[in-house]
Amino acid sequence: MKIAIAGSGALGCGFGYHLQKSGEEVTLLDNWADHIQVVSENGLTITVNGKEDNLKMNMCKPHELNEEMDAIFVFTKSMGLKPMMESIDHIIGADTKVICLLNGLGHLKTLEHYVDKKNIIMGTTVWTAGIDAPGITHFNGQGPVELQNSDPSEKEGALVIVDMLQRSGLNGVYSDNVNYTTWRKACVNGTMNALCALLDTTIEKVFSTSTIDSMLSGIVTEFATVARLQDDIKLDVEETITYLKNLADKVGAHYPSMHQDLANNRPTEIDFLNGAVAEASKRFGVEAPYCQKVTDLIHAKEDILGIPSASNS
Repeated sequence: MKIAIAGSGALGCGFGYHLQKSGEEVTLLDNWADHIQVVSENGLTITVNGKEDNLKMNMCKPHELNEEMDAIFVFTKSMGLKPMMESIDHIIGADTKVICLLNGLGHLKTLEHYVDKKNIIMGTTVWTAGIDAPGITHFNGQGPVELQNSDPSEKEGALVIVDMLQRSGLNGVYSDNVNYTTWRKACVNGTMNALCALLDTTIEKVFSTSTIDSMLSGIVTEFATVARLQDDIKLDVEETITYLKNLADKVGAHYPSMHQDLANNRPTEIDFLNGAVAEASKRFGVEAPYCQKVTDLIHAKEDILGIPSASNS
């Protein structure tokens, strides 16, 4: 299968590596010139769960790929989805499957402007990753990649992608309610990502603080309220907090992506996470003080560092 990875940062490289190792024809797409040059000249150097490897991979800028793909995995930042879709429109055919594994909320509406709904597969992943230098990444985890086709009548298309992920070691599973897992993943990023970015530390250290229970309860309760009002998704607050703590035990040494963004002077995805919850709460006439304050603090930190926010970039 001809596969493009649209947005080949840490997670995109990890998925592309596994898919090519399993026999798929993969092209990494990105706009970071130094990253492209190193991968093109030296191959991708990647450490997967502590084991280092190097793999020769095709990599170029989106406009430089000039053939239709069978499948495209989208791994941009939330604010980069629209410009990426515009730049890869020429490689999307009538039957090209587009698999969205982005963090954040509201991406289906964006994708529907560029792709027939029958070809959009939404999903979530709990794999973690990071870039150590151009062309050098790490990729950790073993959890599921949950997928569901946006058009219920097109389940078979999603099952083909699920099978491919299983064969590549990425643990694909079909979900009958990916909206639920999307909201729960948003809770992961709205707590772990945001708090690690604000406190400038790892997941493990954030979750060992004396105030973690209060912070988790406040943020998750607000996510659960908006999920119910907006999408009729029922998130159990206590179950979600238990899930977060169990996940933190597994990936505690990790600096999540929002922390990495600030460390590298890049805008964060906060407006598509806590910010989205805070904005939606206003429409529904409910309060979301935790999410609003977290959003304000992240934007304040962006301002201090001289980073344009996602809404202004």
